[in-house]
Amino acid sequence: MATWAYPPLRDQSTREADIALARELEWLLHSLQESLVSLKEGLQECAALLAPQEPGSTLVLSSLRSENVKGFVTRVGTQVVKGDIQLRLSSLPPPRGAPSTRLSLSQSPDAPSLVLPQLVSVRNLVNQSLDIVDVSAWTGDPLNATFIFSQLHLLHETIREARQMLKGESDDVRGNWWETSATENMFDPPLPPHLSFHLSIADSALVLLLRTLESNNQTATPTAFATDISLTGFSLRDRLFGTRTRAHDETNDVFKWYGEEVHVKEKVRVESQDPSLMAVMAKLTALEHEVMRWVAALRVLMGSDDTESES
Repeated sequence: MATWAYPPLRDQSTREADIALARELEWLLHSLQESLVSLKEGLQECAALLAPQEPGSTLVLSSLRSENVKGFVTRVGTQVVKGDIQLRLSSLPPPRGAPSTRLSLSQSPDAPSLVLPQLVSVRNLVNQSLDIVDVSAWTGDPLNATFIFSQLHLLHETIREARQMLKGESDDVRGNWWETSATENMFDPPLPPHLSFHLSIADSALVLLLRTLESNNQTATPTAFATDISLTGFSLRDRLFGTRTRAHDETNDVFKWYGEEVHVKEKVRVESQDPSLMAVMAKLTALEHEVMRWVAALRVLMGSDDTESES
């Protein structure tokens, strides 16, 4: 004789599990609305640190173990508004009667601004993140799991992109120096010819790269006293003292600089940690991890099939 249970125990337990899961999902959606408030406060703090507030951040930009570069710049918001740097480079003779070459940002109202594109992008991405939070809190159904999941996924991607901009790990983020270097009329007096002045952000630090350039089309006429006379493919210096090591990592590269092919004679890098940008990086990293945790929790409660297309 067969024994039947009604309703079937398996179906009943499945329904109870689904009900419990739905309750957990509803609880999570309610709690996320409260969490979005603190998240917005964190993003607003980032926006305030990136805002143009006087007196700004004055940062020392000097080489550590040499007199090659000595000076400072002042950043206000996304722009460098002041700068005074002294250069002593072997490939850049100073003006007659001066011990070094001085680079000073022009204070003329007609001079173009020295803008840091990475910080412009970070500021815009933070503002976009604030808009996403507002949409999540005030638009649509806050208990619609699919809607909230898509908003949080977008928020996570936007915050991550902002953090990567501050990280500045690639040339695509920092900008190619031969295309985005400061123009000569940003300085008073103007920059010396064939000198590249490039500012970028890397690991929340302001990085200055100076390059002295030489046209790739110049052909020097050998003299009896030239040190680079070569009849066999090796210069006289190399034959006497051995092959010289590469002066920098761009020694053999050719670049297009203002329509002219050039190579880099000398390259100097200095950097200065920016406390405000370090604070922004720390906050963005924490916010990214928090949003990622929310996305993961929603993915579990909604089921992988429901969120596969969004992840």
